[in-house]
Order: sequence, then C-alpha cells, then structure tokens
Amino acid sequence: MHAVRNIDHCTKDCLCLYVCPTGASDTETGQVDASKCIGCGACANACPSHAIVMVPEEYPTQQEKTVPVANSMKRLADSKTMQECIAAGIAEETDAPITRQLATAVAKSNRIMAEDILREAGYMLPQSKEAGSFLNEILDTKDPAFPKEAVEKLLKLLNHKEESKSGKEVNKMEK
Repeated sequence: MHAVRNIDHCTKDCLCLYVCPTGASDTETGQVDASKCIGCGACANACPSHAIVMVPEEYPTQQEKTVPVANSMKRLADSKTMQECIAAGIAEETDAPITRQLATAVAKSNRIMAEDILREAGYMLPQSKEAGSFLNEILDTKDPAFPKEAVEKLLKLLNHKEESKSGKEVNKMEK
C-alpha cells in the first residue's frame, strides 16, 4: 500500500506533513513521493479533508465470470443502453425544461450503469481478451480516415500476440 493525494480535495491544512515519518508528503507539489512512502497510513488518517487515501501496489486479477453470468451482464448492459437512447430521445423532443433535465439525467445515469456493468463483466478492461478482439476486428476497417496506426500502437503497447485473419501476427490482450 502507498498513499496518494487527490489535489482537488486538498485544503492545505497540512497535518499530513507533521505525521509522515519519512517526509513523503509534500503539499508544495501536491504529491506523495511513492519512493519514500512506507504505507503506514498516518497521513491518510490525519488528513482533515480526506484528500489522501491508501491504494494497493497491485490490484487483484479480475474474477472470471461464467458464460451465463457474462451473458446476463451483457443483456443488462444492452437494456441500460436502450433506456439511455429512449431517455435521450425524450430530452431532444420535449419543450418542457424540467422534463428535458430529468430525461438527460436518466440518460446519463443509464450510461454510467451500462459502463459499470460492462467493466465488471470484463468487456471494457484494456487487458481483457474481449477488448483485444475488438481492437483486432476494427483493424480490418476499410475507412481511410480510421486511425489504424493508433490502434496498432495501442495493441503493441499492450504487448499480446495473436494471429489475424490475414495470417499475420498481431497483438492480443489476455485477462
């Protein structure tokens, strides 16, 4: 574990400076020096604005989902996407400001829920095989304006290999 500071929440009360045994907390730069932080949590406990939190060095791997669970999550996400489209349509068609605001809020809420569901299902994680498969599929597009170089660069950065439809080796992501 090590400490990180959310500079937007920092009120510069600076109690963290006095309790940090290694001097890792620096309010001038707004950063916590990870090389000095020993993960004791004293700064996070002392921060009156809760701008400092403790985060793990490594996150656990995503839990595998069974096919029925993943399919249910996909259907739920599709439902939320459909609800978002309906609400957005209502917001565009109405003349009543309150109805427009409410429909816009419902649309945004449904989008956030759909993204969370897809992320939990493993479809939006850059390291997931679904994301890698999607990136490999869109490389086959014929649109001259499509930024193929950017997608190839992203796949290269993620450093996973797969055979493409054309038989040449391309990058593949894995969970």
